[in-house]
Amino acid sequence: MEKRTLGNSGLEVSALGLGCMGLSFGYGPATEKQVAINLIRSAFLRGVTFFDTAEAYGPFTNEELLGEALAPFRDQVVIATKFGFKDGKPPLGMDSSPQRIREVAEAALRRLRTDRIDLFYQHRVDPNIPIEDVAGTVNDLINEGKIKHFGLSEAGASTIRKAHAVQPVAALQSEYSLWWREPEQEILPVLEELGIGFVPFSPLGKGFLTGAINEHTTFDKSDFRNTVPRFSEDNRKANHALVDVLGQIAAEKNATPAQIALKWLLMQKSWIVPIPGTTKLHRLEENISAANIKLSEKDLQAIGEGLSNIEIQGHRYSEQGQKMINR
Repeated sequence: MEKRTLGNSGLEVSALGLGCMGLSFGYGPATEKQVAINLIRSAFLRGVTFFDTAEAYGPFTNEELLGEALAPFRDQVVIATKFGFKDGKPPLGMDSSPQRIREVAEAALRRLRTDRIDLFYQHRVDPNIPIEDVAGTVNDLINEGKIKHFGLSEAGASTIRKAHAVQPVAALQSEYSLWWREPEQEILPVLEELGIGFVPFSPLGKGFLTGAINEHTTFDKSDFRNTVPRFSEDNRKANHALVDVLGQIAAEKNATPAQIALKWLLMQKSWIVPIPGTTKLHRLEENISAANIKLSEKDLQAIGEGLSNIEIQGHRYSEQGQKMINR
């Protein structure tokens, strides 16, 4: 797989990474451990070198899973993890105090079976801790050799600028896809100006852009999409028009809607690295193959025109989740 560099950081990763959250958390019961390890290792063998986790995924179990799965080739991969929630539990609220950041870093190093964290994100901006203090603490950890690069997640433009002035930000991780394009308005220009890479999570719209979800789909009781307004039955029915457009383009390219959605993202900027997640090997192979799809400027124009009259229905987070977004 081709490699990309996240902004001016010098951090080189595969053009597509693997978001590992869903193996342990968020989308129903956790994947059986050995199955999950096999999937992670299969991703590496297919060229993926960028793996994303967080203490909050589980909590803690996802980092432990990655630590075991990636141990045989640790020096050939880039591991990203995150801090920012009290006790690693989002429902308890945010905590990016310097002491907590250090605690998370030390614990993550143990769980990941490593001596350094390649990319350490603030999972959500903590309104009670100045971002300059957060960046300063990460800078200290970088000087100690425990962290290689600093990242932010779902941060607004002003916060990004303030953090970057203290400790250069290698990457911003936020949601970006054909059904959530808000970053194009203000965030992408700031990242380009400052030389910061962009790592879109949910690049397939939490599975919706694969075409495998419709208004009749039912989710496991522990699947967080049950709480997301965009995934209400009525909104899924209305939003399927987007998948229909992708399906038309995909049919012309002998591809799938998911592959078109991922390739579209890859073509927006050379420093964008999506991290689709999956629990299924055939979906992993499908996603990785998206990098080989050929889309012309005419194709991109057709996608834009096809989506121009579609208004996506429903918020992308629950009310509680919306409150954790820094804009």
